[in-house]
Amino acid sequence: MISRRALLIGGLGGLGAFAAAGGTGYALVENDVLPGRVRLDRALGRCGDVPAAPAASTAVRRLTWHSAHRRTDVTATVVLPAATRSLRGLPVAVALHGSGGTGASAVRSLALDHYLPDAVAHGGVPPFAIAAVDGGPDSYWHPRADGDDPLGMIVDELLPRLGKEGAETARIGAIGWSMGGYGALVLARRLGAGRTAAVVASSPALFASYEDAHGTNARSFDGAADFARNDVSTALDALKGVPVRVDCGTSDPFAPMARKLRDRIRPEGSMGGGCHDGAFWRPRLPAQLAFLGHHLAG
Repeated sequence: MISRRALLIGGLGGLGAFAAAGGTGYALVENDVLPGRVRLDRALGRCGDVPAAPAASTAVRRLTWHSAHRRTDVTATVVLPAATRSLRGLPVAVALHGSGGTGASAVRSLALDHYLPDAVAHGGVPPFAIAAVDGGPDSYWHPRADGDDPLGMIVDELLPRLGKEGAETARIGAIGWSMGGYGALVLARRLGAGRTAAVVASSPALFASYEDAHGTNARSFDGAADFARNDVSTALDALKGVPVRVDCGTSDPFAPMARKLRDRIRPEGSMGGGCHDGAFWRPRLPAQLAFLGHHLAG
């Protein structure tokens, strides 16, 4: 771990230039006056370590089909609440992965096949299933100009398939991380309060403008008009009546937009110490899964 003194002397993204001012540069970054807070906290070891997963575990099921909406093969990795359970009669939460990921990678990296059975067996959470589905590496979970429509895939393909397996899909939950956190809000906006039991947005990838989004990920939106159509901050009325939980680390690059969202809709969850990674996301899973489970049961 680098010391604060070494950081100031050696510099971090130009911060060393402020060392001569008696630590002024460090203080400005520390208090978000100047950019660089995320790199600063990583350098100082403030992001923490990824915790070990709970011992409880369950096997996953995989549903694969050729998606008409996505025009490619997609897979849903389905996590059951116990090894002996089937999908029959279970409510479902759709899990949306982050940029560059897949449904399977979200289950693996976040150990959802450990946290869900542990929450049900030891946390008093009503049983439900998680369906983590492939949405494309940079689709941002909305219809794209090239015809890729991961949102339509969820509504018109995934949910009917889960229903045929016996799952309860009239009202669903949604949970996502980063790009998927944004996507979970988009999905809830699409379905509305009538079909959305609860939504969890963990470190949602929210942007102040199209220019901000394009500078972060040039493939996130097709243009300014596409960004405007899918800007959840301009359509928050669509979330009225939907129980929402938003969690984000204070050292997350999306923290400023998460704060703005939280100030406007007053969701459950919190801003806490942490970064944009599994060290922040995993410890919040028990509370997030309880939020989803109790609302799905209700």
